[in-house]
Amino acid sequence: MIYPWQAEDWNRLQQLRGHWPHALLLHGQAGIGKLRFAQHLAQGLLCEAQKPNGEPCGACAACNWFVQGNHPDYRIVVPEALAAEAGLGAPADDKAEKTEKADKGDAEEGKKTRAPSKEIKIEQVRALLDFCGVGSHRGGARVVVLAPAEALNVAAANALLKTLEEPPAGVVFLMVSARIDRLLPTIISRCRQWPMTTPSPEAATRWLAAQGVEQAPALLAEAGGAPLTALALASDDNRALRDWTLKQLGSGPACDAFACAETLQKLPVPLVLGWLQRWLYDLLAQRTAGTPRYFPQAAAALARCAAQADASAFARFIKTVTRQRAVENHPLNARLVFEELFIGYRELFV
Repeated sequence: MIYPWQAEDWNRLQQLRGHWPHALLLHGQAGIGKLRFAQHLAQGLLCEAQKPNGEPCGACAACNWFVQGNHPDYRIVVPEALAAEAGLGAPADDKAEKTEKADKGDAEEGKKTRAPSKEIKIEQVRALLDFCGVGSHRGGARVVVLAPAEALNVAAANALLKTLEEPPAGVVFLMVSARIDRLLPTIISRCRQWPMTTPSPEAATRWLAAQGVEQAPALLAEAGGAPLTALALASDDNRALRDWTLKQLGSGPACDAFACAETLQKLPVPLVLGWLQRWLYDLLAQRTAGTPRYFPQAAAALARCAAQADASAFARFIKTVTRQRAVENHPLNARLVFEELFIGYRELFV
């Protein structure tokens, strides 16, 4: 099922039924349910007893196969790191690789386990092209969901581009992206773009409350209006550390950079950078418009810090954080990264 705020998108999309594009690019903010929408749309395209509005019937053989994850005319391609979220196991090539490594025995002892890939690899695209080259098992459409499209590495993107330029008959690509700016322009130009709607704060808050989330408005603000991100934040094990970090940032020149580095060193660098970057955005918003976006509950501390910060130093520090974002997934020493960042933050007030 799609989320309540996606009903309008679904109804508008039915206008394409008579002339369905070979590639549809569903793009929009992260955390609004684009992947589930794409999967539901794929089931609707494969359903053999569609409802009048294009909804899958949920009872035919095709729908049963789809729900079980073994429809012969459906493929979903995601990075290994997101396979569990999409309801998939590890890709076949990764399973084979893990088995091969296990068979090496003592020679592999002591080595670190390889982190799941966050990219869509060329091997995955090649397997997809093999699927596209085979005729439909059920005599209908063949559907491919690819998410997120910006995870395609360079080789995989170029391999996919050739297929999008000369699409096989009867194959529909449903591509999902939260960062359309990171896609190759040539890939974008070969897709029908479809911007997905971000729910209104009222609709998102109602949905979060129905899920049993407390302090839904505050969490939704922190998530930038994305309800699924807010739902994840509600059960985040790191919320206590996040609140402690915000108090340190709110203390301005009294921020203890070394205590921050010591306390946060076991957390992923991208997570802490996200907290810091949203805080800086709110500092700028507080200074210019007087209204924070992500942390409205910290408005008093933000106003105090915004009044004390030096404008030139603030601009330089934002550039530093942005540069750090570009290498956030590299194997960095988190403690040293955090020391440098929080020392730099404290110097905004000197």
